[in-house]
Amino acid sequence: MLSGEALRAVTVGWSDQVVSEASLANLTMVVGGTGISAGVVLSRVLAAADAPAAASSTVGDLAINGVPVDVTGSPNQWISIPGGHLVINEQIVSPSGTIVNALHATVLGVADVVIASATAGFSSF
Repeated sequence: MLSGEALRAVTVGWSDQVVSEASLANLTMVVGGTGISAGVVLSRVLAAADAPAAASSTVGDLAINGVPVDVTGSPNQWISIPGGHLVINEQIVSPSGTIVNALHATVLGVADVVIASATAGFSSF
């Protein structure tokens, strides 16, 4: 089960930078029998020609099976869930760009769910 409201995704590019965002409100999902909910989920990444990418996410009122979770804001915050894990503010950097996933829930052999993913990269020609 997965539900959310006010889904939004946008990418805007200029000659020297690109920004991507993805967000939703009132997330409720069940991943491998584990309930995950959040009031707001947002990811954002900015890639520029002359600077490293800046990636971040916001997850408000996160709860796992009804128990509130302290979201630190640090990249790649890892939380164990039955049979797997939840990564908050997952950041993946490669030569072609940066990906930020606000939430990434994995239950091995059962589910692999990404919520609010934004990607941006920049290359000059």
